[in-house]
Amino acid sequence: MNDIVITSRIRLARNLSDVPFTIKMNDYDAANVIERVKNVILKNKQYHFDFFEIKKLPLIKRQVLIEKHLISPALASSKIKSAVAIDQNENISIMINEEDHLRIQVLYRGQQIQKAWEDANRIDDFLEQHLPYAYDETWGYLTSCPTNVGTGLRASFMLHLPALTLLGYMKGIIDTITKLGIAVRGFYGEGSEAAGNLYQISNQITLGQPEEDIIANVVSITNQIIEQEQQARLRLLSENRAFVEDKVYRAYGILKYARNISSNEALKLISDVRMGISMGIIKETTIDKLDVLLSLIQPAIIQDYFGREMTPDERDIKRAELIRKILE
Repeated sequence: MNDIVITSRIRLARNLSDVPFTIKMNDYDAANVIERVKNVILKNKQYHFDFFEIKKLPLIKRQVLIEKHLISPALASSKIKSAVAIDQNENISIMINEEDHLRIQVLYRGQQIQKAWEDANRIDDFLEQHLPYAYDETWGYLTSCPTNVGTGLRASFMLHLPALTLLGYMKGIIDTITKLGIAVRGFYGEGSEAAGNLYQISNQITLGQPEEDIIANVVSITNQIIEQEQQARLRLLSENRAFVEDKVYRAYGILKYARNISSNEALKLISDVRMGISMGIIKETTIDKLDVLLSLIQPAIIQDYFGREMTPDERDIKRAELIRKILE
């Protein structure tokens, strides 16, 4: 099902009990939290983290971390002192002084939510041994936003749903699962659009259920959406195969031969070709290559890849060049 599930993610929100929450913090408090968390993280022998203070990073590097989903836009633009610890495989990031003092995030490719949960839980337990968490016996973990109180857990999948989108089913699906306590967001999470037919599916409820039940509910609903997407792809093939073949081969042709392409256009075309591969229409490339491109085509990452800042026009030319190279 990796042709539908792009990534699996677990995120835990935590705060320290002896420091004001971030909305009330001053620079001294913020620096204090960063130093304490850093000292604890560096004691961990199981995971090897690199540590970055956000304000010391160039703007382009901050944007790269956003595009890799390692930090949030809110952390990158934070007015208070903030930081992030990132493991060497770039699967785990611990954001410090975002909306909460700690945002522990584990992100894996494909359908690996259980592995992500095990890592997040292990890191959370380690931090809790050394730091005084804000916890209430009745309410659970206390957070800046009431929607995170309780477990502080967000379990999410990034899904590629081109057939359901093409057939016009997504609005009905979103309306239905929202009533079941599931949030649907775009490529960059809250407030973003579903560019490239990519949708992030996550729980809204964090209070009153064990973590395992929350994850199981998200998995169950995600599996139903996956099944609907598979059925939608079969329907497209059976009812209008010529249209689908034309659409995906046109997309493949543009990606393979274009000399100038924007990130938005590339994302839409990659979505079409990705669907074509999973339907068995396109055999000239692989989903793995397209998933590499999903990351590389983004504005900051492509500048980081080539090692220099570029104008938008330069990026579009280099993006087309890089796509041709990978598809060869």
